[in-house]
Amino acid sequence: MRISYRRGALVALSLATTLAAACSTGPAEPTGRQADSVLVHEQWVKAADSGMTAAFAELRSTADTAVRVVSASSPASARVELHEIAPGAAGATVMRPKTGGFVIPAGGTYALVAGGDHVMLMDLLAPLTPGAETEITLVFEDSSSTTFTAQVRDFAGAQENYEPGGHDPAGPVNPAHSG
Repeated sequence: MRISYRRGALVALSLATTLAAACSTGPAEPTGRQADSVLVHEQWVKAADSGMTAAFAELRSTADTAVRVVSASSPASARVELHEIAPGAAGATVMRPKTGGFVIPAGGTYALVAGGDHVMLMDLLAPLTPGAETEITLVFEDSSSTTFTAQVRDFAGAQENYEPGGHDPAGPVNPAHSG
């Protein structure tokens, strides 16, 4: 009886090892919400008294697939858009809504920078003064979201013109309050 007890234990151990190995080589479980895989660093907002301003940050993904930011919001403004900088119809650099949002590569970074892609806060509800902070919420393709706090800073650069919808033949709107 003692021998069969040991054989049973060995068979059970062998079966458990085989099952564990089979499970570890199978398909990976989903990592969860896209927002959970994105870390926000170096975030800040350009100071502005009214109109429009822009938010910048470095978005780092820990996901093993690309993630997409599709929209944003902030209690500091009535409207928020994801913007890109591109050549305008007249050859001048303009900012406009970024079709398709921001794609953060798997395990990579996506820079939101002055003079490049950024989050545009439009129709400010109150002045954003240097040293203050405001929250910004990013919404991802899977409808998950992450909120971060960004410090307001003085910044005189990146005076691109705004081209609503990306194709406004009437020209720039409110160029003094650009990203």
